[in-house]
Amino acid sequence: MGGKNKQRTKGNVRPSSSGRAAELLARESGSVPGFVGFGISTSNDPGYVPAVHGAEEIDNLVDADFRLVLRKLSKRDTVTKLKAVQEFGAMCQERESDVVRGVLPYWPRIYCKISVDHDRRVREAAQQAFEQLILKVKRNLAPYLKGLMGHWLVAQCDTYSPAASAAAVAFQAAFPLSKQPEALSFCKEEVLNVLQDNLLKETADTLSDPQSVPEEEREAKYMRLLTSSLLALKRLLTVLPQSDCEALAKRLANIIAQGKFWKYSKHKSPQVRGALFELVAALCELTPQLLQAEAARVCSAVLLGIDDSDPVVLPPLWEAVLHVISSIQDCWSHVNVRKGVLPKLWALLAEGGRGLATVLHPNMLPFLSKLPAEVTEPKLHFCTTFFSSITQGLASERALASPSECAAIVYATMECLRFVLLQSVAEGAEQRALQSLLPLIDKALGTPALQRGPLFPQISEMLVSWEKRVTGDEAAAFQRLLTDFWEGLGSLCARRVDCEETEPAALEGIASLLEVMYDPDNPARKQAKGKKAVKICFAEQEGKGEEDGPSAGRPVTEPADGFGKRKPPPPSGHLLELVCQLAELSVVYVCERDSEKHLRFLALLLRAFPRPQVFGVLLGPGHGKVEPDTQLGALAQNPAVRFLLQRVALWLRQDDGKDTDLLVDMVFSALRCCGSNTEQTLVLNRIAMDLKWGVLLQIVQKACANAGHLELCGGWLRDPVLGERLVRLAGELCTVGLEASPSAFSALPGQHSHSWALISLALSQQHNNEPLIGKVYVERIIERLHATLSEAKGMCDAGNMEPLVSFISDVASNFFSSVKGCLLLPAANDLLLTTFQLCAQDPALTHLSDALLQKLKLAYTAGVHSLVTHLGPGVTKGTFLHSAAAWVKRQLLTSILSVQSLQVLVQAVQSLTETLATAQKNGCVLPQFIGCLTPTQEEWFCLRQALPPQWIKRPLLAGRLRACGDCPCMEVWSVRASGKLPAHLCASALLGRIIFIAVPVGEQQEETDTSVHPDLSYTVAEILYALQWCEEMEHCSAMVAEYHQLLQEWNVAENACSPSLAEAGLLNTLFTRSREEGDLWSLTLASYIQKGRPAAAIIKSLYDNVESFYPLSKHTVSTIQVLCPWLATAEREALISLSVADLLNWQERVQDSAHSVWACLAVLNCCLQATTPVEEEILLAVVATVLECRNSREEWFLFSSDLGKASAAELALPVEMMRFLCWLVDHSPTVLCSTHWDFLLCSMLAWLEIASESSGSFWNPWVQQFVCANCELIAKLTEFFAALPAGLAEQLPPELSSEWQEFFVEGVYTLLLPLLVNIPAEFPEPDEQLFPLAVAEAVGEALVHMPVRLLTHNKLPARFVAGQRSSLPDGLQSLLNTLTPLLIFKARPLQLAVYHMLHKVMPLLPESDCERANAKSDDEEEEEPSLSPPAAIMSILTTTEELLESILGSIQVGEFAVVVPLSTEHCCILGYLLAWKLLLTFFKAAPSQLRVQYSLHLRKSRSLHTLLLHLFRLMPENPTLPGQLAEAAGKEPKSFFTESLSLSLRQNEGVQFEVPHLACSVYYCALKDLPAMVRLWWTSQEKRVFSTVDKFTSKYVSGVLSAQEIASVQSSTQTFQSMTVKARSATREVIATYSVDDIFIELVIQLPQNYPLGSISVESGRRVGVAVQQWRNWMLQLSTYLTHQNGSIMEGLSLWKNNVEKRFEGVEDCMICFSVIHGSNYSLPKKACRTCKKKFHSACLYKWFTSSNKSTCPLCRDTFF
Repeated sequence: MGGKNKQRTKGNVRPSSSGRAAELLARESGSVPGFVGFGISTSNDPGYVPAVHGAEEIDNLVDADFRLVLRKLSKRDTVTKLKAVQEFGAMCQERESDVVRGVLPYWPRIYCKISVDHDRRVREAAQQAFEQLILKVKRNLAPYLKGLMGHWLVAQCDTYSPAASAAAVAFQAAFPLSKQPEALSFCKEEVLNVLQDNLLKETADTLSDPQSVPEEEREAKYMRLLTSSLLALKRLLTVLPQSDCEALAKRLANIIAQGKFWKYSKHKSPQVRGALFELVAALCELTPQLLQAEAARVCSAVLLGIDDSDPVVLPPLWEAVLHVISSIQDCWSHVNVRKGVLPKLWALLAEGGRGLATVLHPNMLPFLSKLPAEVTEPKLHFCTTFFSSITQGLASERALASPSECAAIVYATMECLRFVLLQSVAEGAEQRALQSLLPLIDKALGTPALQRGPLFPQISEMLVSWEKRVTGDEAAAFQRLLTDFWEGLGSLCARRVDCEETEPAALEGIASLLEVMYDPDNPARKQAKGKKAVKICFAEQEGKGEEDGPSAGRPVTEPADGFGKRKPPPPSGHLLELVCQLAELSVVYVCERDSEKHLRFLALLLRAFPRPQVFGVLLGPGHGKVEPDTQLGALAQNPAVRFLLQRVALWLRQDDGKDTDLLVDMVFSALRCCGSNTEQTLVLNRIAMDLKWGVLLQIVQKACANAGHLELCGGWLRDPVLGERLVRLAGELCTVGLEASPSAFSALPGQHSHSWALISLALSQQHNNEPLIGKVYVERIIERLHATLSEAKGMCDAGNMEPLVSFISDVASNFFSSVKGCLLLPAANDLLLTTFQLCAQDPALTHLSDALLQKLKLAYTAGVHSLVTHLGPGVTKGTFLHSAAAWVKRQLLTSILSVQSLQVLVQAVQSLTETLATAQKNGCVLPQFIGCLTPTQEEWFCLRQALPPQWIKRPLLAGRLRACGDCPCMEVWSVRASGKLPAHLCASALLGRIIFIAVPVGEQQEETDTSVHPDLSYTVAEILYALQWCEEMEHCSAMVAEYHQLLQEWNVAENACSPSLAEAGLLNTLFTRSREEGDLWSLTLASYIQKGRPAAAIIKSLYDNVESFYPLSKHTVSTIQVLCPWLATAEREALISLSVADLLNWQERVQDSAHSVWACLAVLNCCLQATTPVEEEILLAVVATVLECRNSREEWFLFSSDLGKASAAELALPVEMMRFLCWLVDHSPTVLCSTHWDFLLCSMLAWLEIASESSGSFWNPWVQQFVCANCELIAKLTEFFAALPAGLAEQLPPELSSEWQEFFVEGVYTLLLPLLVNIPAEFPEPDEQLFPLAVAEAVGEALVHMPVRLLTHNKLPARFVAGQRSSLPDGLQSLLNTLTPLLIFKARPLQLAVYHMLHKVMPLLPESDCERANAKSDDEEEEEPSLSPPAAIMSILTTTEELLESILGSIQVGEFAVVVPLSTEHCCILGYLLAWKLLLTFFKAAPSQLRVQYSLHLRKSRSLHTLLLHLFRLMPENPTLPGQLAEAAGKEPKSFFTESLSLSLRQNEGVQFEVPHLACSVYYCALKDLPAMVRLWWTSQEKRVFSTVDKFTSKYVSGVLSAQEIASVQSSTQTFQSMTVKARSATREVIATYSVDDIFIELVIQLPQNYPLGSISVESGRRVGVAVQQWRNWMLQLSTYLTHQNGSIMEGLSLWKNNVEKRFEGVEDCMICFSVIHGSNYSLPKKACRTCKKKFHSACLYKWFTSSNKSTCPLCRDTFF
């Protein structure tokens, strides 16, 4: 406890130890101590099992684990105790019974303590552990029972229910129910001792240690123990036998004689008070003689506390009250009733029981019955006070808010009232009851909450009992009572009715009271208690079929109002007389004062009392005579009919604001007085003639909602009179809707909403599976609605048609969803079709809103569902599905559809298809519907022929298709696609969207009946054909691109390539189409194989063998080209053998020999491209055959033909020859002999000549293919001769290479370069489809290899610009002027080709400026000289700068501008960046002196300033190279700065990153080659741009540049005399050591983190023989050179070395810049002052004169001459 390192008492040199303390105790006492706290000690210390030496024999009784747990139970920490108790219970359950029994001697002490622990969890766990202990030890617990029973019984009465339940369960486990009294009897003395101590001796401070337990916790524990002890005493008395209770009488008397015991009745804790009263009630019941002795204390404690309204106290208190007044004879003599008891009771009742009426008021009747006469005298005053108090309690807030409270008070009141009434009748004073009852009724009439309660039924039951007693012994008294009651009730009701200011709730209460009195057993009233409003359902639940039984299709109705089929007994005379009196009063207020509330009251009366007497009273004395009515006849004498015609019908026709709902109720009340349905129909026809449609709607609605009402007017609803009126109404509504003016259409819904609702209700409701109105009238109305909707569909005025269509859609939706078999009517089918057509048309044409379209969709969806569900399968002619499919098919094939129109149509058909898929039962409806939609094979063929042929251009030029068909004329290629989608695309989109609903993706073919889907593979093939057409369309219209995007969003391609469709024969279908028709079918087959990648065996199964492809046709050639990559090597070799065999026999074919040669060469080339091995003999044979063709059929080669006049077949043959020769050069050049090479090179040049002469025909795709193949051959030859592999030259013919270099190269490029220039001249609009982009790309790729010498000595026509200053030779200047404008031509291949050519000549251009600069005399150096870069490049920069400002000007510097690839903006920015790339190449090639002048010109023109601003709009925020794989940890990712830009002419996937990458490349070159200018620009920027540039450069560029700069120093081959240079890459340092004679200088150059933006620091190393001032000057000079010169570190060091050497040579410093060599133009001081003889740099003097505005010498201040 003390710890080994804590402060100890003086003299105590050893740490404390509990073990040594135990040993000391054993030595001093002479014996081993027992278990402290277990029976041998009377202290309050917790018991535990100590482990000390010498106690082995006792330790053996308790297991070691149990000892540890028992020790933990003595801890104060709650968590520790809780875990210990749980562990104890688990151990009791797991260990053997012998081990557990060892704990029993020590358990009572521990249990008695933890069973009253403050923490409820510990108490609950203790009882659960006790149960486990009992289950294990069983009878062995008996010796320790007396020590446990007292606290055990208290625990069973714990205020924490789970703990009490656990204790009871443990008690039940120990003792069965029959043995429990015996067990308690055995321990009764010990239990009573414990309870007596708890109740009379214990206090909060004795139960818990005040020093360690908080006061709040002590008080809570004490109150809990008191409560449990009181309840335990009650339980003890209840369970013990009566003999034991008598034996304990003396001890019990001693307890209840204590004043402390009775003080608990006033205890602050309600639990304690409630427990005491429970105990008192038990004592009164079990030992009344004991309480009789303490009657004064008992009565005072119980009766004077009668107003205790605590929810815990009140139930046991009133139990005690009733027991006390029943058990103690003279209980009222011990209290003052009138002052101490009754006033408290009246107050409690007047407050409604204070929220405890359900507990308090049921005690009132037994309480009253036990009151003696002396307490209730005078009885009238007592009854009046009692009932007034209880009535006042009914009006309390809590009673009104809680129905259960109110009901409890009402039941108690009526019980007491009956009790008092019986007493009063016996005494002859029955008026006392009425004096209490009538005020209660009056109170209820003004309180709606009481009207809804049980009061009125209770009053009715009381009246019934009175009426039954009229015939008994007390008949006279009850007769007087009834008479007085009705008189009092009549005056009470009349007073409220005959008052204009009366509340409507009071009138409704009167009507409710009278109705209950008339028919208290009405089931409709009982049902109405549970609902607040009537709900009407006009439609059956969707999804129910005919199996729903006879109830399906019926309206959901309530029982008839009041009665239904059950006839109530006739009302009594008093009741009927009162009703007539009140009705007469009400009708006066209605007629004379238009009282709405009296009208409602009258309607309620008539509904409850539809009696002729009542209607007769309502007619009044002035309506006795009846005029004859021929239509009604004798029925006109009926008072109800007369009232209906004379009053109600008149009120219904008036627009005076009367509630027509009430008047309609009166109509039904009057109809009940008619004798038959015929009479009811006559009456309704009579009054309905002049009624408004809204009133008729209410009549029909009430009839549909109530079975009794429907029975009353069913004949009228089916009568022809109403049917004809409804037909006329429908016609009028449709006419008005069609003819409504734009200004009046907004008022249409309000005027006719009731009429449309009436039409909808009449159509949609059914009764006994029959229409509500006549079937013939239903059909006529539907026909009229269909005709109107069809007429409205053709009108375009949205404002007029919207309301009409909306109303018709609502009517149709209700009709389709409610009426079974509705679509058996032809008109209903037509209406459904028209509704579907409106949904399937473009809203831009119909001008219908989205909300209305949604209504229409719901309507036709309901109709389709009803059609499939109720009528069964079948898509026959004339049905809706067949008509809808035919209409949709006509729309697809003949209408002009945009993408939006198509999308709307597809969505509508898809919705219809999904509805069919969910509603169909046998799965045959949907396939039949799709079959009606699908075009026939002949229709598909016509649709394919109508597709524009521009698709062929892209695959033809890409080499993916061999085509030699007819070539369309130029107009076909020049016209863009029209604004109409081809019908084939429309049909494919629709079927591609819906066909996979019928055949779900992933469904196996075994599960799909092919007989149900016979044309599935053909349809899917057409869909894939349409997709392939979209993919191949180059320069397609925006509409086709949008269509293609739509199909991609719908995943049509993925669904079409699913495995289930592959098994359905789709691949076989595509292969067959490809062999028969070729062209696009072949490309479709290729795409399908590429996506599906079927096994080789599946592809092999498509054909028997490769011989089946022969003889070759153009279609089989296309098919072989598709299949070739997937064929086995042996099959490709077989194809080569067969093709070569046919080729060798070409002369045998007379008519189509050219076609045969083309086909064989095409197949051969396909196999060779697939890397098929081939023997040299075969190649030689082919070459020989080609040479043979050259000699005999030269016209096939088109050497002297006009390509524009050649056919596609004629152009295709030379193309295949070029491809074959190109393959030979690339793979087998050694096969060719000298003759073959001559043929090859001469043919190539001849083809190029004819191509250059036919540039006007480049619009033709086959001509483009010809030129591209020729350029590819040229490129292959150039690459071949430029890098001949070692040993290959010896195998080639001699002089071949020299002939190529000396003759053919010049001839080729002399033709190619003008050809490239002529393309934009011939085709100035690059966006047109005629522009030969592929030719530009192919020619450009060939020109990339053009030698520099041919570029500089080109034969282009001379082109000069007036006023252009240039020192370049004429040939170079013409080249620049010709090519540079093409940098901004909107054709990317052309731009890049020009860039690659100019990039070769840029390093040559500064040579001319060097000569010009050297020719300048010194006298001209008046100012800093500037020199312009090539004017042609600068002109392009000036032009594009303006364009870029308009494109990027709105974007802030640092924000990334996304450029759409290949757009106009993309080409403009590309040209601008390429021009700068050329300019930086030119700048880098210039010497240092010229660089200064060029940079000066760039600074003046601010071109570099503009460039850098644009670059920080074009470079991405994160220039990481896209598409990188996960790199190893720690490796830097690749970026646009670390990877070089290829600028390939071919459009690849990364074209979208071209501009960002190029921008990064230009910025990198600018930092590398113009660091000083970039640094100057950076320092002049605003803070935001300054920070952005710094962060970006430091993060992405500086590291790359620094590493390259250091690497260039390390790898530099430049040597300096007297100076050595070393570099340290780790520290980014360059160390220069200069040594001359006795002088030794070491300089350390440190690159900054943001190099080259930051200043390069020059630090001092070692120096010997140099003065300090001179040393500082030289360091400053080097720092200046590195900062301000646009070059590398090596160039700066070279400049500094020259400056130092000039100083040693005796050249004096310029006294302005203190340097010998000028830092910018590298000149020496030459301008000398005539006075002081000092020399200055010309540039320094110019700057001095301009900045100081003086012409004096900077040194002597004399005038400078």
